[in-house]
Amino acid sequence: MLIRRSCKRVSEEKAVYRVQGFSCAGCAKTFERNVQSIHGVEHAEVNFGASKLTVYGKASLQELEKAGSFEKLKIYKEDEEVSEQTIPFWKKHQETIISAIFLFIGWILQDELLSISAFLLSMVIGGYRLFQAGLQNLVRLQFDMKTLMTIAVIGAALIGEWGEGATVVFLFSVSEVLERYSMERARRSIKSLMDVAPKRATIERDGIEMDVHVRDIRVGDLLKVKPGEKIAMDGIIVKGTANVNEATITGESIPVTKTEQDEVFAGTMNEDGYLHIQATKTAEDNTIAKVIQLVEEAQAERAPAQAFIDRFAKYYTPVIMGIAFLVAILPPLLFQADWQTWIYQGLAILVVGCPCALVISTPVAVVTAIGNAARNGVLIKGGIHLEQAGRLKAIAFDKTGTLTKGKPMVTDIDVVDGSEQDVAIMAALEQYSQHPLAKAIVDYAEDLSIPYQSKTVENFSSITGKGITGNIEGETFTIGSPSFVSNFLTKEVEKTVHKRQKEGKTVILLADKKAIRLIVSIQDLPRENSATILQQLHQLGIQHTVMLTGDNRFTANAVGNQMGLTDIQSELLPQDKVVAMKQLQQKHQHVGMVGDGVNDAPALAAATVSFAMGASGTDTAIETADIALMGDDLKKLPFTVRLSRKALRIIKENVTFSIGIKLLALLLVIPGWLTLWIAIFADMGATLLVTLNALRLLKLSSE
Repeated sequence: MLIRRSCKRVSEEKAVYRVQGFSCAGCAKTFERNVQSIHGVEHAEVNFGASKLTVYGKASLQELEKAGSFEKLKIYKEDEEVSEQTIPFWKKHQETIISAIFLFIGWILQDELLSISAFLLSMVIGGYRLFQAGLQNLVRLQFDMKTLMTIAVIGAALIGEWGEGATVVFLFSVSEVLERYSMERARRSIKSLMDVAPKRATIERDGIEMDVHVRDIRVGDLLKVKPGEKIAMDGIIVKGTANVNEATITGESIPVTKTEQDEVFAGTMNEDGYLHIQATKTAEDNTIAKVIQLVEEAQAERAPAQAFIDRFAKYYTPVIMGIAFLVAILPPLLFQADWQTWIYQGLAILVVGCPCALVISTPVAVVTAIGNAARNGVLIKGGIHLEQAGRLKAIAFDKTGTLTKGKPMVTDIDVVDGSEQDVAIMAALEQYSQHPLAKAIVDYAEDLSIPYQSKTVENFSSITGKGITGNIEGETFTIGSPSFVSNFLTKEVEKTVHKRQKEGKTVILLADKKAIRLIVSIQDLPRENSATILQQLHQLGIQHTVMLTGDNRFTANAVGNQMGLTDIQSELLPQDKVVAMKQLQQKHQHVGMVGDGVNDAPALAAATVSFAMGASGTDTAIETADIALMGDDLKKLPFTVRLSRKALRIIKENVTFSIGIKLLALLLVIPGWLTLWIAIFADMGATLLVTLNALRLLKLSSE
């Protein structure tokens, strides 16, 4: 949530802080107002989603923490490394737990005085912050949800409905717990992004080798990266060749061969070479830093819309209060009616106005839907995401690991001057290589029970970024890319190689000293049910399905056309995916995004609602996404859309019914028929009916 006010800035002095302890968006607004009032602060902006504070002007940490003391906020400088303390659940939410205990005791006690005492304790302990904010808002004539809840509880207590008041307080307290939990999960996604790149690096500066923190790396420093180490900074290779796994940036599962003058990115993995890299950026502006910035900005832009009940409460609360007040005083004043009778009628109206059914009409449907989704392998992180999923008009997909399996596999063996038995030779040589393509060939041989282990390999040699050689039974063999064995390429072989490459496959060749023996094609294959899933989405009314991938266009087009996607966009960096997502939103308004990698995090955050592939997805993608498809199963996506749409319908039905029943009860005031029992029946009956209606969501299954 980004809270922004227009302000003419005089000072250019700017400081950014991390904030710990936000529990709700309203608290973020209050904190921002408090910071604005600090002497020396000209402007302040709070990004609730990213839990960040930007201050223009001067303010000390002590002053900032004092501004957030009402919420016990902790303030840290943006670049300060802070280890978060793990607080047990019972301790973090002890007010809610104690409130629930006293609520239960109040319901089971037979003694009226003891029961009321238990309910009162439940209300005070669980609703202290609620009452504090609600009464302050009432004084300021700000009628929001907390004002509505406060008036409802006070009204229930005034006419002796202590149990109902305590129950409402408890339900509201639980909703705050859920909100805090979901926001903490979202914020941890940014921390996991920060952990992608290493914190320290070995550099050479002015001829001296040293170990430094990444914040101290300057443009022009020479980084030395050993095999198996992550690259700490964006730069250009000045010496060395290696296979670099760029999955964190491009999403591509197959490592890319990098040599001198090639660009590399922070957070990517050097698999097998020794590299000297000249830094071209600093920690503040490298690729990973940009990804983090994009995620935070997208979270700010994605501020949840005010729920219908919050907007309605601005009018509902004062209207109910006004009606109750007028009913209580006008008949006695104008018609000399009995004061006690009409005060009773006014209090009965407050009971009718008690928003119990209205308050739970949305949460009960949301909780039921989320519970059903969890049982069916879908993690939905909040009601707003459930509602947004039901409004989707288009869905974008990452390719690798989402529409495909994320694992290179042998798809074709073209025999040139050998036989299929030569696969045993390839597997015997490749078993000594660490390249993912090598593993694909070994796995292929094992799946077909080809006895490659019996072959003895001598003089094995790996030429980084090119291929491997070795002797088997006195004969020398070479395995590598077409460019590595170019001396043996014939027009027929080149024709086959080009054909396979146009199909989106990676080609490697086996050659002896005389000729090419085998052409092996390897591809990250589509998931078996991807095409079927897309058809189901189209049948649900989502006619626009788009692929956003960092892969090359041949591979992307081959996979996309095979599945029946309506649009394919390839060779995209993380920032390109965000631009593409915003263009889709301009065209279709409500657009979902399904991904699994760190490179997908900005696009996931920018989407109307985002989905992460659970088992195969990175922690960052899963934490950044609004909905996680657990068990790595894409078939949960149509189920989620169906469930969300049904939940939306039930929410509308519940809200309409809970408001309608209250209006009907209010009409009974005209003939003076509204009694406390009718008021209680209208409220509790409506509560029961909206709950039963929401339980219909349990019937929906993903099977």
